[in-house]
Amino acid sequence: MPDLNDMDLLREYADRDSDPAFAEVVQRHINFVYSVALRYVGNSQDAQDVTQAVFIILAQKAAGLREKTILAGWLYETTRFTAARFMRSKARRQSREQEAHMQSSLSDSDTDDAWERLAPLLEEAMSELGERDRTLLALHFFQRKSAEETAAILGIQKWAARKRVARAVEKLRTFFARRDVSVSAVVLMGAVTTHSVQAAPAALAASISAVAITKGTAASATTLTLIKGTLKMIAWAKVKTAVAVGLTILLVTGTATVAAKKLKWHQPHAWQNADDLFEALRKTPPQVTILRAKVRETPGGSVSEDDKTLGLGMSFESMVEFAYGKNEYNTIISTKLPPDKIDFIANLEHGSREALQAQIKKQFGIIGRFEATPKDVDVLRVKDPKALKLTPRHPTIDQAGMWFEGKRFRWSGQPSSQLASWLGRYFKKPVIDMTDMTTAARKLEEYKFDLNWDDNDLREHNSDKLKKALEEVGFELISTNQSIKILVVEKLAGKGPYGQQRDQ
Repeated sequence: MPDLNDMDLLREYADRDSDPAFAEVVQRHINFVYSVALRYVGNSQDAQDVTQAVFIILAQKAAGLREKTILAGWLYETTRFTAARFMRSKARRQSREQEAHMQSSLSDSDTDDAWERLAPLLEEAMSELGERDRTLLALHFFQRKSAEETAAILGIQKWAARKRVARAVEKLRTFFARRDVSVSAVVLMGAVTTHSVQAAPAALAASISAVAITKGTAASATTLTLIKGTLKMIAWAKVKTAVAVGLTILLVTGTATVAAKKLKWHQPHAWQNADDLFEALRKTPPQVTILRAKVRETPGGSVSEDDKTLGLGMSFESMVEFAYGKNEYNTIISTKLPPDKIDFIANLEHGSREALQAQIKKQFGIIGRFEATPKDVDVLRVKDPKALKLTPRHPTIDQAGMWFEGKRFRWSGQPSSQLASWLGRYFKKPVIDMTDMTTAARKLEEYKFDLNWDDNDLREHNSDKLKKALEEVGFELISTNQSIKILVVEKLAGKGPYGQQRDQ
């Protein structure tokens, strides 16, 4: 039986009541299911209950699964539903929150340290991905499939599997960064690969097989209640998807708000369906276009290259701010902006920002202008050019970005303006870049450096230690009051709520 694939084994079980076939499926996937459940529920006993329920559901559903079902993806989704149902029931029964994260014995290595911070958030991060990405990562990380094996299972090319894994990992990394857990893609992949699958208790597989082959008739009352609730959740999730599609159809046929009516429904363009936004930005014929956001499974995003930009599922405000070029601390919105999520692209050979400004003005009657306003700011400077502790960065070997690695904060391949912007977000005040590291002869993005400042300092908002760490590298922050440009966004006088807009 080891030579049979998962679906062959389930057919064998469904058609001939082959207990050994089902036991083989359990043996193949129990560690994976148990590990996912453990991250959700936080302790071994509860994870065992969830794991047992999942395989009972599999036994009940085996005959109805399609031939092309990817069992790893099906098990992952069912485990998520079952664990969520379990935690809801447990919260109602015990009136307490689930434990913060699973207990594990961790060493002091960078990967182990990263896992300690990632583990409590991993399943929440996975939930924000689309089902396709979750299935991909379940195969690649949780079941340790190679790129070749993953590609074969999904019916795609090996290079496509690798590209999709990298893209999904980047989405996870972005999620963790929003939760103040900054790690490189390499460290994230290493931590998840090393720690995400734990061996289930030795007796659990035999217990599950014995109960599951009876379709759950021998299960405890608690487990049967959990199974029933999970099946209802799965059914309701399908209903909600159908309702969402129905509401979308209603929205695009004339029941939307004023702003939505002005952004007329259209057949989505190729760049609105793009997975690789940079590739779409580069390959789409030059244009400036603003459209209603396409309904999509995964969250949108934006990319920029020179003065070109592409945004999917973005707010109107973010588009205006890109068009006029500002940071997030110097915008005043003096008019009501359209509430719709929008897709936009501006990729002309020259003058994309100015063309996007003109299109926003023409289509919505919205303009931006800059005012000089006195404000308390910090100035980022080089304290001593001879004492700068920067290391030249190899453009292809050294990864670009910023992340925590162990007890250090690593900065690599980013411009000085980005450093000033990041410090501004941290200190919640404008930070002006006056490092004089923007010339072709001395760009900060050509270097890398480490700060003696870790994620505990970030969570505790240890700003004094951050300033000291910057000084150790050779930078300094000086507080002052000076006039800075404020972007004021307003509508043209005499226009309607959103200007004289034209349907797209």
